[in-house]
Amino acid sequence: MTITSPHLGSPSAAWTDARLLYALEEVVETELNRHLKVAKDWMPHEYVPWSDARNFPGLFEDGEAWGKEQSKVTEIGRIALVVNLLTEDNLPSYHHEIAALFGRDGAWGTWVHRWTAEEGRHGIVMRDYLLASRAVDPDKLEAFRMQHMNEGFESDNRHSMLHTVAYVAFQELATRVSHRNTGHQSGDPVCDRMLARIATDENLHMVFYRNLLKAAFELAPDLTMQSVRDVVVNFRMPGHGMPGFERAAAQMAIGEVYNMRIHHDDVLQPVLRHLKVLEMDGLGPEGLRAQEELGFFMGGLDAEASKFDEKLAARKARMAARAAG
Repeated sequence: MTITSPHLGSPSAAWTDARLLYALEEVVETELNRHLKVAKDWMPHEYVPWSDARNFPGLFEDGEAWGKEQSKVTEIGRIALVVNLLTEDNLPSYHHEIAALFGRDGAWGTWVHRWTAEEGRHGIVMRDYLLASRAVDPDKLEAFRMQHMNEGFESDNRHSMLHTVAYVAFQELATRVSHRNTGHQSGDPVCDRMLARIATDENLHMVFYRNLLKAAFELAPDLTMQSVRDVVVNFRMPGHGMPGFERAAAQMAIGEVYNMRIHHDDVLQPVLRHLKVLEMDGLGPEGLRAQEELGFFMGGLDAEASKFDEKLAARKARMAARAAG
């Protein structure tokens, strides 16, 4: 679809990626400056329990093999931590994707590099924590990392910068929620504090992209509405290609780290509500159709989430009855 805007000088000017990047550059600069004022630098090494660390087998004669009993975190904590870390570990692919779409120059380029630097801290502190605290099997973790990164990552939205902006507005919040809930379910206060620190960064990243998405709605409402519709309906977490992801995702859903109800209530709804996406007027035919489809999808997702809630409640009741018996 072609969207025209007087902002571009010619009433017949089409919204291409290049034109959108140029039109949004000033917004990116404003949001970047705001982000740099509110973001607080922090030291990953300060969140790692180094006194718990000891050598693993290999070059060290006193190396001690990993055992499950050494881990301070819960079973669901171990599962979620591996998924979360492997997601963070794929940063080189993510950087390549957004650098190719957003560019490396001007405010866009400054943001791309700043975002990458901040995300890099997340992988560093998580890996250091996992190894120092012996939370997970280090050999399996490294095997998973090699397999995951060897397969590479291609974004579902790499064809469009507007789709990418819409996706990351939701995905950054999804990552924040996943980290925060993993911390709550981990059973280790040190882990909880670390993931809370990471979640704070992810929330600031979400705010950056959410505000950018708001500006896109003001420039090209129909095209932006279609992008949001496409992203929400087809949403997948960036770690979907990692080994054993489906089983891990199912376990994380049951463990209430991330499931349909959380996705609907804590990820999709907050962004849609903040931007008043479903109440937006002034749309053309294509924008209205996308808005209606988005509303229908959210209603269906809510219904599916309610079914999941019922199954989860029944499972909890069965487990409680077994424990009491």
